[in-house]
Amino acid sequence: MLDVAVIEDPEAAAVSLDPIRARLLAELAGAPASAAMLAGRVGLPRQKVNYHLKALERHGLVELAGERRKGNVTERLMRATAASYVISPAALPAVQPDPDRFRDQLSARWLLALGARLVRDVGMLISGAAKARKRLATYALDGEVRFASAADRAAFIQELTAGVSALIRKYDAPDAEAGRDHRIVVAVHPTVKDEPRPAAGDGIPPTADGVARSAVDGVTRSAVDGETRSAVEGETRPAAEDETRPAAEGASRPADKDGTRSAVEDQSALGS
Repeated sequence: MLDVAVIEDPEAAAVSLDPIRARLLAELAGAPASAAMLAGRVGLPRQKVNYHLKALERHGLVELAGERRKGNVTERLMRATAASYVISPAALPAVQPDPDRFRDQLSARWLLALGARLVRDVGMLISGAAKARKRLATYALDGEVRFASAADRAAFIQELTAGVSALIRKYDAPDAEAGRDHRIVVAVHPTVKDEPRPAAGDGIPPTADGVARSAVDGVTRSAVDGETRSAVEGETRPAAEDETRPAAEGASRPADKDGTRSAVEDQSALGS
């Protein structure tokens, strides 16, 4: 079972969003089960559960884990193909976000468009690597930092931009015939508080505290006309007239916890 799977097919996305099928997926992510076992958990007849399972199986969201004999009946034990799922913007090709339509490095919505493209691109890379039976080389950095003031946050963004831009200029080799292009995304946004999830239908949005979170995600980028193209998508425009503009839309509230935490997730596999 995969830890995370990306759903790219529109029909598979529609199937996964059905409330009953989503509940079945959640049950089967925990342990394999048969239609009869699931029927008692979700309060539906076995025949109806079996119908939903076949739809999920047809779109690759569940798979056969084994069979067992129960009286005169052979039960099929099904399991989810992943512990969790992400729906790619590729499932809505006509309306998927396009960061190239506009560039506003201080816009939370542009950051959202970048994140959507990241999900789409990495999902496609994973699918391609699986078909080619090759390992995919990626890197991600996830950390948290508490800023004492908006001015400190702005200074951090400027230093981050300068540092990453210098690394790009140092290592960018647009004329290397055997080279491979990579995309770099740097994002800073307030951390969302960890709170118990509201019950379905409550409509209670999560709150954000004042801790800024940064993430560096590497996917494919290209150089233009042999010139070094800035791959720092989250660069900050200089503030006008010495005024400090927050790096994210809206000022941050004080954080609930102290200290800095960082985690680095690194797939060290070699790409093709």
